Amino acid sequence: MSQTSADAKDSDPAHTPEEAPPSLPAENGAGKEGRESVFSGTYRALTLGVLLSVGMVAFESLGVATVLPGIAEDLDGLGAYGWGLSALMLANIIGTVLAGRAADRRGPWRPMALGMLVFAAGCAVAGAAPSWPLFLVGRFGQGLGVGAIMSMAYTMIGLAYPERLRARMYALVSSAWTIPSLVGPVVTGILADLITWRSVFLLMLPIAAVAALLTLPGLRRLHRAEAAATAPAALWWKRPLPSAILLTVGTGVLLQALLLKNLVLLIVLAVAGAAIAVPALRWVAPEGTLSARAGLGAGVAIRGLLCGVYFGSEAFLPLGLQQLRGMGTTLAGLGLSAGALTWVVGSGLQAKRDNGNHGTRTASTVLGFAILLAGVALIALTILTSAIPSWIALVGWAIGGLGMGIGFNASTTDTLEQAPPEQQGEASGALQLAQTLATGVIAGLGGAAIAFAQNHGGSTRTALLGVFVLTGLLSIAGMLIARRLRPKAARQG
Repeated sequence: MSQTSADAKDSDPAHTPEEAPPSLPAENGAGKEGRESVFSGTYRALTLGVLLSVGMVAFESLGVATVLPGIAEDLDGLGAYGWGLSALMLANIIGTVLAGRAADRRGPWRPMALGMLVFAAGCAVAGAAPSWPLFLVGRFGQGLGVGAIMSMAYTMIGLAYPERLRARMYALVSSAWTIPSLVGPVVTGILADLITWRSVFLLMLPIAAVAALLTLPGLRRLHRAEAAATAPAALWWKRPLPSAILLTVGTGVLLQALLLKNLVLLIVLAVAGAAIAVPALRWVAPEGTLSARAGLGAGVAIRGLLCGVYFGSEAFLPLGLQQLRGMGTTLAGLGLSAGALTWVVGSGLQAKRDNGNHGTRTASTVLGFAILLAGVALIALTILTSAIPSWIALVGWAIGGLGMGIGFNASTTDTLEQAPPEQQGEASGALQLAQTLATGVIAGLGGAAIAFAQNHGGSTRTALLGVFVLTGLLSIAGMLIARRLRPKAARQG
């Protein structure tokens, strides 16, 4: 909902909290409202389509990460292995920005349809690729599609569901990662061993078709909200596509620079990449994001901090357990599954607790960061010392996932509620963009720390200490910024 005062909302019937979405009318009668759910007849197909779309992205993400080493070896791409992940992530930035802006102009149907199509085409190219460069082209196409699909998932929730059902839908979107996190690596491993790794990508094609059939018909009926005023034309390099490309290029240069052995070249290219990426981020993100201005900007910044802490720590959990504590691959992977499961639990708990009170959501966001910080501290102590049994790290990341679920749900619900209907696409895209960037940059900094340690006589233990100190500090920053989720006027209104 709009970031205006309560009085302004009361004077504008188009922004009443309980209004029905434009294409999905609420059932008549106050009694039916109490029984209405996201799986009732009005919303059933769209809900299933959203969950299948997100689950498809999760399955592909976790599954490909499992079989990527074998793909790189088969296609002679081990020397550029990191780009198998980076190509998708960087394309994700472009897809996220373009889809969000397109949804605000023409509604979510077209960007979601194109996202599904481009994702399927990318899977087909990657699955049939005879060489590593062509495989990376397919991964780039997948990334464009993933960016569009994920940003549209949140846009659809903001536009198609009444306020009372949104927290529940955000919890279900989080839960859509659960089954893929448990079975994705196993299924893709079996497919790669018994058939071929190419079958992993080809499997996505029928899943994408079913998701499109469930989702797109409802979106065609969901018209966009009219903007109150036309924004002045921006300079060409500040427009969505050029600025998204600049952000992608700058981030790519920064991440690649962090892996260089030559310190002078590393610093020069890292500064150059940041000099390109930071202004571009200002152009594509909502105003006030980099300064965490109270309201929408702070909400986007909080999403970045949450994901930087969670995914930045998680990226190095298996490495630390295997190299420093001697834990096997399978058992170390259980820590990731534990975090995914408790994320869903935390999100569900927050959905039940959510009563539309902004102060409650702010408190839940602070609580989420605090619990996440406790989880980071516990896995760090377990990995970096031998005084604690190694399996305690699995408990630690279960705690971290619980905090992530609570904070993620509360902050997402409150942030998107502040975006007016004509900016739901841009706001959803900004949240997804913050998640992608924060994950990539924190993981890149951690990888650079490990590479620096190896190249200059340091230790992996010291590098991981730096990673966990950084993510711990980001948790504390998130706790401090969380109180800015709402401007003072909105909190008092």
